[in-house]
Amino acid sequence: SVGMRYWKAGLLLMNEIVNSVHFLKQQKWVDLSHSIYGGIPYFQSFQPMQEKTLVTVKNDGFFAKEYQLVTQYGTHIDAPVHFVEDRAAVDQLPIKDFLLPLIVINKEKEVAENPDYSLTVEDILIFEEEHGNIPAESFVAFASGWSKRWEDLEAFYNVDQDGQAHTPGWSLDALKFLHEERQVTAIGHETLDTDSAVNCTRNGGLIGELYWLQQDKFQVEVLNRLTELPPVGGAISIGVPKVKDAPGFNVRAIAIIPA
Repeated sequence: SVGMRYWKAGLLLMNEIVNSVHFLKQQKWVDLSHSIYGGIPYFQSFQPMQEKTLVTVKNDGFFAKEYQLVTQYGTHIDAPVHFVEDRAAVDQLPIKDFLLPLIVINKEKEVAENPDYSLTVEDILIFEEEHGNIPAESFVAFASGWSKRWEDLEAFYNVDQDGQAHTPGWSLDALKFLHEERQVTAIGHETLDTDSAVNCTRNGGLIGELYWLQQDKFQVEVLNRLTELPPVGGAISIGVPKVKDAPGFNVRAIAIIPA
């Protein structure tokens, strides 16, 4: 009967999903998020996270705390509305975009030699010569090794005696290439900003970040452990709170890579 055929088709689909979950569980899972607390690096226009205990198990029968933190804190997502008025907020982003193929461009060596390094179109083309073209609707991460400085605030901010920070970032041309030529869905990096600190000073602002969010795309900043990941073959899962009209929020980002 028609009903029986639909039932069998549904059963086959369910089995495929269950098998896919089982397969993913057998792979290597890498936590790409930093733990957050009041002492971590943060964008200096904001304030560190504050927390207080409201009730305890001993005194009240259950444990609860209150946290006060800015939306862009620790490993976090930036929605388009973060830089562009009347664009999508976190709760309005397509939920299917929180699970994406993961491409990792590793420039740790270059950044170690030059902390002002900007990832270029040439870097992307060289990457593609070895690994093939970056697929559309993927997440592209810039692995700089900067997250290894996390426990050393001075090294993470990397400000010279004149007050100029020296941190790596994406070049505007690279971001345009990823959007216009590769139709990438999202990007991520280990630093607090999309642009290198020197380029931000030189250009009078975060022009790369503005460009990317203007395309109605999102990014994840302050990622961790990107240099441990393979260049291709993995996926990223992003756990995003559904906070109404939020310009961003702290996230739990996880890479799933071949075991």
